[in-house]
Amino acid sequence: MSQDYEQFILNIKKKTAIDLSLYKEAQMKRRLESLRNKRGFDSFQAFYQAMSSDQTIFDEFLDRMTINVSEFYRNAKRWEVLEQKILPRILKENPKPKLWSAACSTGEEPYTLAMIMSKFQPLSKVSILATDLDRGILERAKIGLYTDRSLKEVPKDILSAHFKKDPMGYKVNEDIKKTVRFQQQNLLADRFDQQYDLIICRNVMIYFTEEAKHELYLKFSQALRSGGVLFVGSTEQIFNPAAYQFETEDTFFFTKRIRWLLIGRLVTLMINEYQSFFLRQ
Repeated sequence: MSQDYEQFILNIKKKTAIDLSLYKEAQMKRRLESLRNKRGFDSFQAFYQAMSSDQTIFDEFLDRMTINVSEFYRNAKRWEVLEQKILPRILKENPKPKLWSAACSTGEEPYTLAMIMSKFQPLSKVSILATDLDRGILERAKIGLYTDRSLKEVPKDILSAHFKKDPMGYKVNEDIKKTVRFQQQNLLADRFDQQYDLIICRNVMIYFTEEAKHELYLKFSQALRSGGVLFVGSTEQIFNPAAYQFETEDTFFFTKRIRWLLIGRLVTLMINEYQSFFLRQ
């Protein structure tokens, strides 16, 4: 790592609490060099000084470092599993589930979740937290206006029920928008709330180092209730789920089972003690 980029990482961390060292260096450095060169700076130090005094450049930096590629019902078969298998169990255990779309980008993911939830209960009862690092992206998500590219996987009945045609594309209906609360958040630095029934974090972890992934999976596990589910992207299979108190409920769905595991161990211990007691008689 060059001294110029290393100092840039330290400066950004002091300014924003964003730790660029937790992102894969080659990918992140390439993305930021492209923006730096576009802006006409020949060093990261000069680039940092400019963004420190120019909000537009700083906002461009946040937009470039985050991965804002999303669409409704992305990998549609996985959303079918969520609708047909995962959510019915969650709703049976908690009729008012606590739902979080982490790294939500331009909003397609939490809005998709809201549309699916509308099949189970009135939208007035649905509440979804959606978070992202990029404040500008969150403002776009709140508007809820999308082009055809984002809607290619949306079933026709969903499109007609939850969108209105707009000269610029399609706009999400207000009743869906009201179910989602958007909030800025740094996944790697901020604390998480607790007792979530479902956390969706898809196609984001691939940009982090193995160390950062490990810490995030631990944080997600701690944020879930027992029986809660983490839904990850199609490139983000967790190969050692037990290390995070997870077990695989379906492909790309990981369930926190700590309560049942502890009870099982307790029952096993009691049986062993019971058997030992009679053997001593």
